[in-house]
Amino acid sequence: MNVINQQALDTVEPLIRAPLVYKGKVRELYDLGEHWLIAVTDRISAFDVVLRPPIPGKGAVLNRLSAYWFERTAHLQENHMVHADAARLVREGVVEEKDLPLVDGRLMVCRKAERIDMECIVRGYLSGGGWRQYEKTGAVNGIRLPEGLRKNDRLPEPVFTPSAKNDTGHDEDIPFAEMERRIGKRLAAELQSRSLALYRFGREWCWRRGIVLADCKMEFGLIGGEIVLIDELFTPDSARFWAAENYRAGADIDSMDKEPVRRYLAASGGADIGADPLPDQVVQDTARRYETIYRRITQSDK
Repeated sequence: MNVINQQALDTVEPLIRAPLVYKGKVRELYDLGEHWLIAVTDRISAFDVVLRPPIPGKGAVLNRLSAYWFERTAHLQENHMVHADAARLVREGVVEEKDLPLVDGRLMVCRKAERIDMECIVRGYLSGGGWRQYEKTGAVNGIRLPEGLRKNDRLPEPVFTPSAKNDTGHDEDIPFAEMERRIGKRLAAELQSRSLALYRFGREWCWRRGIVLADCKMEFGLIGGEIVLIDELFTPDSARFWAAENYRAGADIDSMDKEPVRRYLAASGGADIGADPLPDQVVQDTARRYETIYRRITQSDK
C-alpha cells in the first residue's frame, strides 16, 4: 500500500449516504441503522489540536491495521467489527462506485456498543507519561515500581494504568482503585485482565517482526451485557512502536508514528499550534512512517 500517493481526505462526509452522528479529531461515525459505519480520515492532531494539512493515507493505515488486529485477536477478545469491505458498501448503496478509490481501506462497519468510559492503557516499557510519573513519584498511576529504572526500560511485567475518558480536554489518569469505584470491581478486573492479555499477544507478534510495542491504549464497550473491544487496536495513534534496531534503554527513541510532527512543533516553540500548515516535508515524512509500520506489522505490500 503506497500511502504517499493517496489523496488526503479531511472528511468523507460528502461521500457517505448515511447520517453523520459524530465527528471526532480523526474518526467520523455514521448511522446505518443496525450498525455504525466508522470512517477514518487523514486528519492528524497534536496537543488536542487538529492540524493541517491531513496526512495522505493515514486513515487507511489506521483502519486496515485495526481490522488486521481485530481478526487476529478475536480468539482472545470479541470485538465490534462486522467488516471493513468498502466494495460491499458500494453494493449496498452507502457509497457510490466512483468514490470507492477515495474511501477504500478507511471504512469499517461495526456493531453498536455502549462505550465504557475508560481508556485501558497497558505499559510494557517506562516511557511517555509513565516515565514522567515515575521520575516524580517512583510510581505510575499509584503502582510502585522498582527503584533505579531508566527511561524506556522494559518493565518486569506489563502494568495496567487506566484513565477516565473525557470527551473534552485530556483524559484523566486514575488509580485502579478509582476505576473499580467508578465502574465496579468485577468489570474493572475483567477489563484489566483482557487488556493485559491483548497487549502480551500484540507485543510478541510485533517483536517477531522487529518492532517493540512499548505501550498501548484500548477501549471496550458492552453489547447485550457482553464485553467487546471497540474503536481501534495497536495503531500508530493508539500505541507506541519502536523499531527494535533503534531500541536503547536510558535514551530517547524515535517512535514510528507522528514523531516528525512532534519535532516540528517542538522546534517552533509550540506557540499557536495549528495556526500554520505543516511543511510538506513533515507531511511526507509522517506519511512514510505510517506506511512503514503498516508494512512491517502485516508484512504486506497491499
